[in-house]
Amino acid sequence: MGVRERGIALARCQLAGLTGFVVSGTGLMAGLALLLLPVGLGVRLLPRSATLLRRVADRHRARTARWGGRTAGPPEPLPLGGPARRTSAALLGDEGFWRELRWAWLAPWTSGLPAAVPPTLVVYGVFGAFVQPFVWRRLGDGNWYAFVPVTSTPTMVTALLLGLVLVWAGLRLAPPALALHTRLAHRLLAPPRTTELVRRVARLTDTRAAALDVHAAELARIERDVHDGAQARLVALGVTLEKATRLLDSDPAAARALLLDVRATSERALQDLRDLVHGIHPPVLADRGLTDALRSLALDSHLDVGIAARLPTARLPAPVESAAYFAVSELLANAAKHAEATRVDIALTYDPTRLRITVTDDGRGGADPAAGTGLAGVRRRLDTFDGTLALHSPPGGPTTATLEIPCVSSSPKTSSSSATA
Repeated sequence: MGVRERGIALARCQLAGLTGFVVSGTGLMAGLALLLLPVGLGVRLLPRSATLLRRVADRHRARTARWGGRTAGPPEPLPLGGPARRTSAALLGDEGFWRELRWAWLAPWTSGLPAAVPPTLVVYGVFGAFVQPFVWRRLGDGNWYAFVPVTSTPTMVTALLLGLVLVWAGLRLAPPALALHTRLAHRLLAPPRTTELVRRVARLTDTRAAALDVHAAELARIERDVHDGAQARLVALGVTLEKATRLLDSDPAAARALLLDVRATSERALQDLRDLVHGIHPPVLADRGLTDALRSLALDSHLDVGIAARLPTARLPAPVESAAYFAVSELLANAAKHAEATRVDIALTYDPTRLRITVTDDGRGGADPAAGTGLAGVRRRLDTFDGTLALHSPPGGPTTATLEIPCVSSSPKTSSSSATA
């Protein structure tokens, strides 16, 4: 690890130590509100202090994820709203509030102390190395630096060397101290494993019910399309054939015209069936795989689409490929219709546990999953596989959608390719 990385870790340790005072202050405020509940004043203070505590805790969750890569599911919303007395009673029974309050009381002494050690060593070392050589004569015989009495030139040199050692030690300890800080903070803020499992079971139950509804709606759509499309054309084809058969001997010219209509009707029925099959599972996806299917999708788009793929040589599970294909198709349609984009870049990567797709367009941004059904549909499609959709779309663009789908390939080998359509 280079000096720059150690310096960044040291600065982060210093920031973590300073923000410990803010954490302690919010914890004390919430504790004071609890103590004042019997006299009634705490009823009004508790919701406000709990809200402030949640904001501080959310910032620390985001910082822990950014610094240490330790992410946890978002906490359940606080039971705020309604009369103050009812809200305070609900907060007293809320597990998330008590977990964050415990974190605010313990964090300065657990995760805060490891983060404070490296900056302390560096600051004290800087004093010994760069201040003591200039002030030791003025401080007199009572001047000590750590365990060294600085009363002469040799002892001043000893203090200088000791200061340099302390600076070096602080820089060396900064990365592991920061890692320990993020690990302890994550442990205090993250919900228990049982809570995560209960939340995941509830989410999977909801997504399974949604998947069943989508499946039923898809079957109804297929039945409707077959009934109104190919089936109607085939019925008309049979009626026309019967008329042509009756006219074959008496009016061959009319029969020939009817047979030409039969051929045209059969071609349209065949096209209806192809369109229907393409909407269920595109043939190119089944034959060539996800990368080539997305290239075909890009060729059909009027946008300038670039595709960079690094996927296993072995095929991913067919349901995962299908979900990814239709999700990207919806994102391309959104970029063309709503974002007014001209360029879209699609990147596909795979690690041993998940497929990751990043779709970036140069449109106007401001995409909101709650404003329409397209992005919500993508999220529902991914929920079936316990996948996620992360959207970053500031006003003015660009918009980046990151899709992650847990899956396992039959081969760990990967192949990389890129193309522009």
